[in-house]
Amino acid sequence: MIHPHDIYSPHEPWTIRVVSLAREFRDMGHEVRLAYAPLDINEEKRNVELNGIEVFTLTRKVGLPYLFDNIRKLKKISQWADIIHFQKCFHFISVPAIVCAFLYNKPLHYEWDDWEEKIWYHSNRMSIHALIFGNFIKLLERFLPVVADTVSVASRKLEELCISFRVKKENIFKAPVGADLKRFMPHISGERVRRRYHCENRKVILYLGQLHAGQYVKMFIEAASVVVRKHPDATFLIIGEGFMANQLKYLVREYGMERSIIFTGSVPHDAIPQYIGASDICVASFEDNEVTVCKSPLKIVEYLASGKPIVASLVGEVRNMVGGVGLLVEPGDYSALAEGIIKLLENQPLRQEMGFRARQRAEARYNWHNTALNLLRAYEKSILLGGSGNAR
Repeated sequence: MIHPHDIYSPHEPWTIRVVSLAREFRDMGHEVRLAYAPLDINEEKRNVELNGIEVFTLTRKVGLPYLFDNIRKLKKISQWADIIHFQKCFHFISVPAIVCAFLYNKPLHYEWDDWEEKIWYHSNRMSIHALIFGNFIKLLERFLPVVADTVSVASRKLEELCISFRVKKENIFKAPVGADLKRFMPHISGERVRRRYHCENRKVILYLGQLHAGQYVKMFIEAASVVVRKHPDATFLIIGEGFMANQLKYLVREYGMERSIIFTGSVPHDAIPQYIGASDICVASFEDNEVTVCKSPLKIVEYLASGKPIVASLVGEVRNMVGGVGLLVEPGDYSALAEGIIKLLENQPLRQEMGFRARQRAEARYNWHNTALNLLRAYEKSILLGGSGNAR
């Protein structure tokens, strides 16, 4: 399994996906080796084990010598493997994965979990550099699903894109995000978190995510400004960090809500269950755009597994994840988000019922074990294709 980001860095928490899936495969009795690229491009971490999984480092430095070095590092692992699995389109891991699959006639699986081209343009101001790099990402994202033997997708929109690229439907497998059902559970105590932030006797509404434009924290803050007019005893926890943190804190000061809205900063993933456990309501706010329609948000499945009532924007996969077990509101509308929060604050039986149903949804569908089983079916198909797969 090959991932372009740092599995040890709190700044790249989405790597929990590849680590969790690797652990699931290990627990099923399969052998797994995991290659990743440290966030600090000058850092040379030695190869170590991660809970019984061999770990190897690559580099994300730009240039042909570094690309060839990644190929060299992956060659030995590729000879050992029955299948090569890489996640995301970034060239410094996708190109070596393809080369090694070709050299050793190995089945190749591509895991597509975000529309990186649209994320790039959404996160960067338009410039010649942004346009050039954006078109390079676009080229990769159209090439990789076709060259791989099988593709797993995190959302229906990504499946539709694969089909539009002429990928055979039978070679596309669904792999939504999942939760660790043993770590995220109802009734996990959040009292220590409540004491830390002095909200023991207050209703706590929680937002979990990175503080950048693609996460729509501003919408959460605007909704909070409406909610506190009716429920001044509410406390809003914002868990995460990002380049918009200072701008968002300034907005909170403008609203005069410093006592009601608390920024916790980055929290280790191991501590997230306690933070969710401290909440009465969990929120996932989004706009409806080409980025969000492709997402399968990790925070939502962790809310579900924790048995929490959820208010979420109705966009993309969120409908399937939250529909019937939480409140869905119009995307991009902070007033609708506020109304949903107020409705749950004022109805404890509804909160309890939704929390119970949320846990059931996670157990039935949105957990890492189910996602791993889907990926194993994709691997089996790749192996059956053998030398006749798309990559050869």
